[in-house]
Amino acid sequence: MSSPNRPAPARRPDDRPFDFNLDAVRASAQAIPFVFQHAGRRWNVEHLDQMEAWDLLEAADKGETQAMRAIFSLGMGKQWPAFRALSLKRFQLTALFTAYREHCGDTPGESPASERS
Repeated sequence: MSSPNRPAPARRPDDRPFDFNLDAVRASAQAIPFVFQHAGRRWNVEHLDQMEAWDLLEAADKGETQAMRAIFSLGMGKQWPAFRALSLKRFQLTALFTAYREHCGDTPGESPASERS
């Protein structure tokens, strides 16, 4: 029952049962894995758009370094332990992550786990 000073809440029209259909959302671009070479071996990282968002968001809550680690560990899957065992200098990691983000269409200054507009 609404008060005389407040309008009654609007009701949803029967022909519009929801405001947004997440089931209909598809990736805007081809989500091709990122492939790079290191230590004479070929490595694959799943495209950022294909990764589990909850895992990425949880890692992002812990900071940029953890988000970066999550992207590579999740994205490389079974390859991650072998890759992690190799020596990797900071400048190499920076270059690798920059190339990966460019491949995925992320822009500099944007959090890797943030929503792109």
